Amino acid sequence: MVSMKDISKKVGVSVATVSKALNDHSDIGAATKELVRKTAKEMGYFPNASARALKTHKSHNIGVLFRDEAGNGFTHDFYAAVLDSLKKTAESKGYDISFINSNKDVMHMNYLEHCRYRGYDGVVLACIDFSDRDVVELATSNVPVVTIDHIFDNRTAIISDNVSGIRELVEYIYKECGHRRIAYIHGADSSVTRNRLASFYKTMEELGGTVPDEYVKDGIYRKPDVAYDLTLELLELKEPPTCIIYPDDFASIGGINAIKAKGLSIPHDISIAGYDGIRIAKVLDPRIATIEQDTDKIGDLAAKKIVQLIERPKSAITERIVVQGRLLKGDSVRNMYNS
Repeated sequence: MVSMKDISKKVGVSVATVSKALNDHSDIGAATKELVRKTAKEMGYFPNASARALKTHKSHNIGVLFRDEAGNGFTHDFYAAVLDSLKKTAESKGYDISFINSNKDVMHMNYLEHCRYRGYDGVVLACIDFSDRDVVELATSNVPVVTIDHIFDNRTAIISDNVSGIRELVEYIYKECGHRRIAYIHGADSSVTRNRLASFYKTMEELGGTVPDEYVKDGIYRKPDVAYDLTLELLELKEPPTCIIYPDDFASIGGINAIKAKGLSIPHDISIAGYDGIRIAKVLDPRIATIEQDTDKIGDLAAKKIVQLIERPKSAITERIVVQGRLLKGDSVRNMYNS
């Protein structure tokens, strides 16, 4: 393995000069830097990551703790897109991304201990059980942390605007399309679910609509089979809804199958809407009315903020950054005014 000592002999300068040139110190001339770097490249020199970490006290590695409730992993369209964006931005700033082992029984240590063992410079928390004691311990430790779609005190959070998203979706269904009997199958309990559900009730109230208790169902994100069963329950009501909102686009597939099983058509007999704006929502027939979340921006901001916390901790400000989505009207909501 080529060392800095080998490069110093080749170039004819001290090891200290080689080190400074490779680390872009200002007291080394441009010509010397260029010669050292060119020679290092020709000789196949790569800095040792462990030695670099000992010297700089940084591993240039960011940990990501991610596990969705339905066990979809990286097939979870929304979070896969967010994490892909996060990875691209982090790498552009010289950081690697590592996923933290969420199987604590295998690790034989909690999340905080694991992060310190691996030497992560910072951690991004996404789509996990934020009430988990070990997650809370990590989030309240001295490790730089950024959360996605959850707020901890004194931690920077990147939040999708779930309140405005549901409001825009309901207003489109109610005001623009004329529906009054609107049902909502929501996801499992979380801050995201609570915000969306509260926004649903508040928007319906502001519009002058009513929401019967039987129109609101406890579902699970990305679980088409659960959405299927709950859709059948809604369709069998004495006065069924004219439109059903699903927890996400993927879950709505179960609703579509249930509606077809009953011999009904979308949107003529019943309308549907989803959430997230994943690719399948845009290619199904009919295209699903949904809120497309800005996954590129969410991931990009999460990466930029965690790097800022790592590199400039004294000037980093705790922020709550809300990222807007956009309504995709699709073809799945019938215009009742034209009936």
